[in-house]
Amino acid sequence: MPAPLVSVESSPSLPREADVVVIGAGIVGSFAAYHLARRGLSVALVEKGAVGAEQSSRNWGWCRQQNRDARELPMATRSLALWEQFAADTGEDTGFRRCGLLYLSNDEAELAQWAKWREVARAFGLETHILTSAEATARGQASGRVWQGGVYSPTDGTADPSRAAPAVARALLRAGGTVHQACAARGLELEGGRVAGVVTETGTIRTRNAVLAGGAWASSFCRQLGVVFPQASVRQSSLAVGPGAPGLPDALHTAAVSITKRGDGGYTLAISGRARVDVTPQQLRFATRFIPMFAKRWRLLAPGGLEGVRSGHETLRRWRLDRPTPMERVRVLDPKPDPVSIRATYQRALDLMPELRGVPITASWAGYIDSTPDGVPSIGPVAEVPGLVLAAGFSGHGFGIGPGTGELVADLVTGATPAVRAKDFDPARLTASARGKVADF
Repeated sequence: MPAPLVSVESSPSLPREADVVVIGAGIVGSFAAYHLARRGLSVALVEKGAVGAEQSSRNWGWCRQQNRDARELPMATRSLALWEQFAADTGEDTGFRRCGLLYLSNDEAELAQWAKWREVARAFGLETHILTSAEATARGQASGRVWQGGVYSPTDGTADPSRAAPAVARALLRAGGTVHQACAARGLELEGGRVAGVVTETGTIRTRNAVLAGGAWASSFCRQLGVVFPQASVRQSSLAVGPGAPGLPDALHTAAVSITKRGDGGYTLAISGRARVDVTPQQLRFATRFIPMFAKRWRLLAPGGLEGVRSGHETLRRWRLDRPTPMERVRVLDPKPDPVSIRATYQRALDLMPELRGVPITASWAGYIDSTPDGVPSIGPVAEVPGLVLAAGFSGHGFGIGPGTGELVADLVTGATPAVRAKDFDPARLTASARGKVADF
């Protein structure tokens, strides 16, 4: 029972050349290609599997400002506006709506943390409401519980992961771009050290500009170019239930379980932060960089198995451009959901929201969430390879800020003045420090 996903038709043939080639057709790559095409550039979007088939269709669909890192906050705000603008400009339905996000808690420390974040929100002029016990209990009345407090962000919302990336890819096609599925990018051709082409399994596209939006595959791809990009992934499991539970909040987070209404009237259920750590060669390579992050989350992380090794997305080996690569062996990262987590998630959801009893499970899935050591994505030019822009390491935040990331990538490629501080996402903050700390084996 994989995550639901709408299909998109590919373009009939691979172009011989393009102004820009975008590698990876998740939400970030699709929006980057779309924004570039809207600026009049010829754009080819290449994807080893299917548009949106990996983490872009396996997330909750939250598009939030609430509890963002301050560096990401302007991007999150900009993205909310761009979700709306995209629908108005294209007529495509991504399922986006500002339904508001509700957080409920009975934990003093958690409530204090949310109250502290409100000061950050105020500094950016954002609307967020700290809820009293009475207000939280009223908003969470479907649970039948008394809540100590909560927070509500009315301008935040959700989009539909099953429809969003495909909708953007269709808009890209109408804007003059091309989409190529089952077309893995094996690597780059360089001339004088600069990007001169993207080598795919079906041919080479001549270009001076490439965007790497490869999600969990990005670090191993960078390794082929001699670029050190510290990245580690964890496997998170989710499930969906069908319609039939009226009165539930559209988007609710609690420490026990989080619930999101889907476009079909059903709900996605997940435990925030809970994941399996499938050890891989790459993860071991960057282990010291991720110790602080994993230490903060150790109560929610559990040892995994060999799933990551079998998938090959975090390999350390080099591959040749004239032979099949790991991306062609595994077209779509589709790891097995953790049955323990699925059972726990479902039971917690039933305990929290009695209305869900009797509503059947319609799907369950897992996905690899790729992270950087500081939990902030890397978006920007790769100094070692002129002409290459990296957009990866979104740490579970990529879906919501996909529109803003795509716009920033287009700004960087075309030399336009960005709407957000590009320096906050510069890959050099991670790659420079990594060179001296990680052996290149």
